Amino acid sequence: MKLRPALLPALGVFVAAARHQNFAHAADELHLTASAVSHHIRKLEALLGATLFHRHARGVRLTVEGRQLADAAGAALDDIAAVAGNLHPDPDAAPLRVTTLRSLSYCWLLPRLPRFCQAHPHVRLDIQTDSAFSRFEEGGPDLGVRYGEGHWPGLHAHHLMDDELFPVASPALVQRARIAAPRDIAGLPLLSDLSPQSWRDWFRAAGARVQLPPMHTFNDSTDVMRAAVYGIGAALARKHIAEPYLQQYELVRLPGPALKARYAYYIVYPAHRPPSPAATLFIDWLKREAVDERTPPPSPGGRARPRTRT
Repeated sequence: MKLRPALLPALGVFVAAARHQNFAHAADELHLTASAVSHHIRKLEALLGATLFHRHARGVRLTVEGRQLADAAGAALDDIAAVAGNLHPDPDAAPLRVTTLRSLSYCWLLPRLPRFCQAHPHVRLDIQTDSAFSRFEEGGPDLGVRYGEGHWPGLHAHHLMDDELFPVASPALVQRARIAAPRDIAGLPLLSDLSPQSWRDWFRAAGARVQLPPMHTFNDSTDVMRAAVYGIGAALARKHIAEPYLQQYELVRLPGPALKARYAYYIVYPAHRPPSPAATLFIDWLKREAVDERTPPPSPGGRARPRTRT
């Protein structure tokens, strides 16, 4: 079926309504009335001979046919916007919005970010950190880096890097406690976060049968690492989060094996919206950084002190 040019406005209204799944919110975005939005949708449905929304008392919901059209129309409009942006680059264009976990941003992303900014000075970044999963809707993030199993409804997820867990503590705490074997770690104060894998999993992997003591609990991995630096206790750290602390000799690794993390880091973005050119640059850069173990992250505090084995 060939769409007449006169129906393109209705298609644009439909894309906004599909994104919000709310006619009133779409009307606010487009500076129309809700009845005008409804009129455009019905006009498009009549042309296509298909119902695009289920109407109910509490609002509207896309039908299967509506979702198919929304994906195709949204992608087409994004492609047009990308081409238009390349034809006349806007120095004041919106920044690339990236959401990630605070711990990964602080310990892995930020030390590496100068390399991206130097390679792509025209890309402005808006880095958002939050433990809650962001909603990738209009005005929300363009892409994210998340820790999980790699399956999130409505999102494309590309594997970035795996991780592993091992125990760490401050050098002063280790020196006082004289830790010689994995089971000795249970004699230290232990720090815990909300990670899906716990000290119990690690001690089991280390073959150490111990009675776990009461623990200090934090809801953020960054706080756990800082607590370990201050000597409050030993932390079960993820490799990518612990690396800068190990390089600065603020923490040392304790005896025992590395436990493969059940979760991994993934790059995510909306399934209905392909990445913008700036987002594609950032995604490619992230993938290169994840595999480039030869180049350690820059150290803002100066040269790292030498590591010692414990």
